[in-house]
Amino acid sequence: MVEFVDLTHTFRDGMPGFRLHDADGSYTEYTAAIEPFLTHEDARPKFDGRCSFEITEMQFQTSVGTYLDSPAHRYAGEKDIAELDLSELINEGIVIDVRGRDPYEAISESVLPAGVDLSGMAVLFNFGWDSHWGTADYREYPYISESLIDRLLVENVALVGVDTINIDDDRNLDRPAHTKLLAEDVLIVENLCQLDALSDRAFRLYTIPIKATDTVAMPIRAFAEC
Repeated sequence: MVEFVDLTHTFRDGMPGFRLHDADGSYTEYTAAIEPFLTHEDARPKFDGRCSFEITEMQFQTSVGTYLDSPAHRYAGEKDIAELDLSELINEGIVIDVRGRDPYEAISESVLPAGVDLSGMAVLFNFGWDSHWGTADYREYPYISESLIDRLLVENVALVGVDTINIDDDRNLDRPAHTKLLAEDVLIVENLCQLDALSDRAFRLYTIPIKATDTVAMPIRAFAEC
């Protein structure tokens, strides 16, 4: 029997997002605002009281929640979200268990399984960091090292995902994971969750965003088919 595992944090009003530091020492907070654009009460007179509908309005930066980065996120003029083919968004997957790490600990290529062909696969790193979602601890996290990034490129992976707020060390302004992976059209997914459910299991990963043009990243409903 086919099982589906939801790997997506719930998208909600005021949800946690990332922060970018500003020149004055403050920071810009990224989040989502969700509210009714038209309520049932407002709509009812428009239908002569015979029925009613609610319409929702959402405002958010596209790099919040569980989301996908396209190459255009790092490189102006490269492939954006709408230009991604469905075949790039559905991949056989593998979860690498890297739980038990400390904040800002880098993991090396030694975590990759020996003798496993990763070509064309979605490689997901389970730090167990989704347990910190919505807390201050979520903002300081382990990450993949530059040597591991290079190895993933040699292995010709299709997508790399993490259950942390950033695939890169946010103290490193070179952002090597985004820089190297997206240069080779290796897609990135951040803020995954429930990767424990996929340990030692074969699965197919779906990372489908809205087909939005001139958009470099987009929240997705990430899920696995086991």
